[in-house]
Amino acid sequence: MNKKTDITEEKHSFQAEVSKLLHIVANSLYSDKEVFLRELISNSSDACDKLRYESVTKPDLISDDVKFRIEIEVDEKNKTLTVSDNGIGMNKAELTENLGTIARSGTSAFVEMTSDNENHDDVSLIGQFGVGFYATFMVSKKVEVISKKAGSNESWRWISDGLGDFTIQKSNREIRGTSVILHLKKEEKKFLDKTELKVIVKKYSDHIGVPIIIKGEKEEEVNSASALWTRQKSEVSKDQYKDFYHHVGQSFDDPWLTLHSKVEGKIEYTLLLFIPSIKPFDLFDPARKHNVKLYVKKVFVTDQMPGLVPPYLRFLKGVVDSEDLNLNISREVLQSSPLVLKIRKDIIKRIFKEIKKKSEKEPDQFLSFWKNFGAVLKEGLYEEPEMRNDIFNIAKFRTTNKCEWTTLDEYIERKKDTQNDIFYITGENEETIIKSPQLEAFISNNIEVLLLTESIDSFWTNLITDYKNLNFKSVTQSSQELNSIIEGSSKKNKIDEDKLDQDNNSLLALLKLNLKDQVKDVRISKRLVESPVCLIADEDSMDMNVEKLLQQQGRISEVSKKILEINPNHELLKSISKISKEKGGAKSLEDISFLLLDQARILEGDPPLDAQLFAKRLSRAMLSGIEIKK
Repeated sequence: MNKKTDITEEKHSFQAEVSKLLHIVANSLYSDKEVFLRELISNSSDACDKLRYESVTKPDLISDDVKFRIEIEVDEKNKTLTVSDNGIGMNKAELTENLGTIARSGTSAFVEMTSDNENHDDVSLIGQFGVGFYATFMVSKKVEVISKKAGSNESWRWISDGLGDFTIQKSNREIRGTSVILHLKKEEKKFLDKTELKVIVKKYSDHIGVPIIIKGEKEEEVNSASALWTRQKSEVSKDQYKDFYHHVGQSFDDPWLTLHSKVEGKIEYTLLLFIPSIKPFDLFDPARKHNVKLYVKKVFVTDQMPGLVPPYLRFLKGVVDSEDLNLNISREVLQSSPLVLKIRKDIIKRIFKEIKKKSEKEPDQFLSFWKNFGAVLKEGLYEEPEMRNDIFNIAKFRTTNKCEWTTLDEYIERKKDTQNDIFYITGENEETIIKSPQLEAFISNNIEVLLLTESIDSFWTNLITDYKNLNFKSVTQSSQELNSIIEGSSKKNKIDEDKLDQDNNSLLALLKLNLKDQVKDVRISKRLVESPVCLIADEDSMDMNVEKLLQQQGRISEVSKKILEINPNHELLKSISKISKEKGGAKSLEDISFLLLDQARILEGDPPLDAQLFAKRLSRAMLSGIEIKK
């Protein structure tokens, strides 16, 4: 809500999430407060980059001042610290949106993550969530932001003490850009010390490509002011790479992988890319945006070019700088440029090459990477067919085998000689699916099964039919191969099918009659060992879990009828089989038939067909049992 206090000043309340965030920041026990300066310099650098790009087609925007810079000014008397830039600036609407509301989804994510933490230790991740400006309130009792948008005649002043509201009013700033004025708290005197400020700038922001100047009697340019990616690899230290990663990726972790490469030939470009060591908070955001910035001859173009990096590599952070792309064409045209497509292919090729090296030389570190980003990489199986072999070559899977993780090639080495399928089961979590009755014969006969628990698994397994001439086969489907493997097993006490069929003819006939409208068939099971019943899909039908997922998403209206398999060696089925042969057995089996089906549905995580009827049938069955005992 807006409340006008006079003609030139407007008072606004912070959005609720921002108020929570400010409370967390202001009352945190965060010791590394100096990071606020890095965040302000990073924002100023971005503002200069954006204007540099805009000026390619609108040179008048910088005609009054072509030299971009960031200035830091100390006022010991008034205890203020000011960070200024001559970048693109902000108008009134942008000041309100960027500093008073959730301009990025990260604010909400950050608040949610830290709100339950009494000590707010995770406030150190503030930069990762794109809300670094608010770190200024760790050291300030009041913050002013004065900004003039490039090309505009108006300037605006934003003021807040971070306690719940802010005001916006017109300003008399004459030059474009933004100044952030921090009215420091009494205990934050060290940030008025220029020597201390130089140390902080060198520590965190030396790589910034815009000159950073500390104003005074003798103005000094503190940083190297050369784009880090333009330097030779031998000239860049590990700490410099790390600091640049923190800047470009707005992250506080150390990079898991750094790729710095200059490509020369028909086209020339430089890559400086990083893979994080922790999951970014927005990794599974539906937009699936990447975090790689595109530069042309060191001029920032965009950080949102979908064609530059495929969605399944969206965890990448860094920069791509091309010498050959044309700055004077629109971003839309640039996106479909053959040069961009060539760079995209090269990024994919180089990243997979480096990941493969890591998987071979540092398997423990690679496993950490796979746990973080494997689910995202597997999206490439679905979206980019030409990359399937590369992804399968590094993919790790959990299985029913006791080994922790395995590759598909390792799985194939362990498979049975008569096995022509790669068996798998999908589900929400490993703890649940490992208990599935559909796995009993596989485990009993030492047939390894992949345990697939990521949402994407339901899609790629439905699309990709084979790997190295072995078919992917869901254990929820009827399987002739499973039957033949069991029949060829050397285990004793194999099932005598003819005898079982004879012994259970009456039971099967009655179950089929009673459940004819609910199931496709009722069969003797070869997969059940301990459980009495289970449901499976026909061999040519879709995987049961995929079908269920598609129905939940509204992509199919109903699921197909399943096959009910019964375990004739289970004591329950033996008793029921006896009842089926007795006089009047058909009537008493009506309730039992539906109870068996509902039991199988419950084992699959589905509700009974009719909850009220299920309760009545169960009550009648329990009462019948009590009366027999009497």
